Amino acid sequence: MRALDAIGHALAVAGSMTWEITWSLILGFTLSAVVQAVIRRQTIVRLLGDDRPKTLARATGLGAASSSCSYAAVALARALFRRGASFTAAMTFEIASTNLVIELGIIMALLLSWQFTLAEFVGGPIMIVLVAVAFRLFVRRKLIEAARQQADRGLAGSMEGHAAMDMSIQAEGSFRRRLLSREGYTSVSHIFVMEWAAVIRDVVIGLLIAGAVGAWVPDTFWQHLFLTGHPLAAKLWGPLIGPVISVLSFVCSIGNVPLAAVLWNGGISFGGVIAFIFADLIIIPILIIYRKYYGTRMMLTILGIFYVAMVLAGYAVEFAFGGLGLIPAERAAKVAEAGITWNYTTILNIVFLLLAAALLVRFFRSGGRAMLTMMNGSPDGHH
Repeated sequence: MRALDAIGHALAVAGSMTWEITWSLILGFTLSAVVQAVIRRQTIVRLLGDDRPKTLARATGLGAASSSCSYAAVALARALFRRGASFTAAMTFEIASTNLVIELGIIMALLLSWQFTLAEFVGGPIMIVLVAVAFRLFVRRKLIEAARQQADRGLAGSMEGHAAMDMSIQAEGSFRRRLLSREGYTSVSHIFVMEWAAVIRDVVIGLLIAGAVGAWVPDTFWQHLFLTGHPLAAKLWGPLIGPVISVLSFVCSIGNVPLAAVLWNGGISFGGVIAFIFADLIIIPILIIYRKYYGTRMMLTILGIFYVAMVLAGYAVEFAFGGLGLIPAERAAKVAEAGITWNYTTILNIVFLLLAAALLVRFFRSGGRAMLTMMNGSPDGHH
């Protein structure tokens, strides 16, 4: 009986967080789908041919307008690399497409606070600069060429078919005319549903893990782990331990934000939360994919450079935001609410669920079902 109560408590916490973030996820994915619908894939490849600062800035912007699914972002980065993008630009695109996307910012503001969203969008470019500098200083051309040869083997990872699909609007004309056309509606619906299909597993797993951790793990455990009794040590320790927890949780993309909320309430430092969020690109399943894509040496190189960069980015936001007085004084992340009530969250959920239903109907009426079966298809497939 006690075990059932514990499971019920965990599910209630997960359900509460799900209800709190539903409208924001739909809004974020809709905006992302609109942007992706008007940016053609060949345009992205053409703009990322070298590792100059201007090119990396483009890669950051294009990545931020792209997918929020870590697996799809990793697969797309390899596709860009194979088609002529520089390796550094592909990695920059990958980082931005999982850590600087609209939906991530909205959900962080909703569950944590706007300060975390701001820190994410400040820390992300810092991490990108650090990664670019590290690749230029420490990664030799011979290693990149070996990675390219391995990439050209086309070994399958995850979400390959999704990464190969270009669902952007092909018609010519102004942004408004293309978007409001019949083809625009279809394109937005296809991208919206496919993005949801790509991340739904991580979102559900993340919510269940966050619910279980929030319900079952006592506060004293987190307080000891995060050294909350020693303020300076906690600030230094948080960005170091945050990515490690992320790697071991196996949750990536938006799915790790609910767990980040639990960790923040448990006592991890502000910079530790940001480093934890960044680490969605070095979880164990993705490291295995890196090894398939680029070989063992490059996988270890990516792991080392990414980890150091996310730790340093965590320190940067910790001390910068602390100095500016922007770190929230209270640890009041929305982990568990009393229940569903008639408030703005309920109204927004109804409105955006109706929007999602309209896009879902359009998706299936325009041949979308076949696309779902191709999501994990050949990395060399096209749609």
